[in-house]
Amino acid sequence: AALFLKTFELSLDQFWGIVTSRRTLNALKISFGLSFAAACVNLVMGTIIVWALVRYRFPGRRLFDAIVDIPFALPTAVAGVALTQLFAQKGWLGAPLAELGIKVAFTPIGIFIAMIFIGIPFVVRTVQPVLIDLDPEIEEAAASLGANRWHTVFRVILPSLIPALLTGFALAFARAIGEYGSVIFIAGNLPNVSEIAPLLIVIRLSEFRYADATAIAV
Repeated sequence: AALFLKTFELSLDQFWGIVTSRRTLNALKISFGLSFAAACVNLVMGTIIVWALVRYRFPGRRLFDAIVDIPFALPTAVAGVALTQLFAQKGWLGAPLAELGIKVAFTPIGIFIAMIFIGIPFVVRTVQPVLIDLDPEIEEAAASLGANRWHTVFRVILPSLIPALLTGFALAFARAIGEYGSVIFIAGNLPNVSEIAPLLIVIRLSEFRYADATAIAV
């Protein structure tokens, strides 16, 4: 409500001019587009991770289960610095990629990776309890009735998981849109290239243009 009330200080023309400016539209496009793409990746990879953690027993399983929560526990700025160091052109992961002509740090690709990192726990922790409650005997019953593995997955397992999958996707998507700390370090923050909407809002706040900031937020 406060966002809308503060934005009402602007005239309709002022509001429209702010939200349709090239810089604002590009920042929103980057934030929403990359957040959606990252949430899609998290949906697929998170489901695979959940399946491995719930349905298989292997050495170090509990350790891997705990590692999933690192993005929750790690301060976002620390995550941003760590990812930047890893994917910088001379970093452990950035150097091999640079040899292939792929630059990650200070590009939209870096933003994408940071959003995947902070979003994956939402999918895993939302789907995990649902899959734990899904009795493996249901799959065995499907198999005994002649269903192959793909039929069992798509007609027995997935329908039970869809509400949790959609919730995890929505949470990962929402978190990525609003993410600031872990993204700004690896983004490069170039206007119209790698500037996210939350950063543009912070810039407007630092300029004491509060109504402009709330207009972008709205």
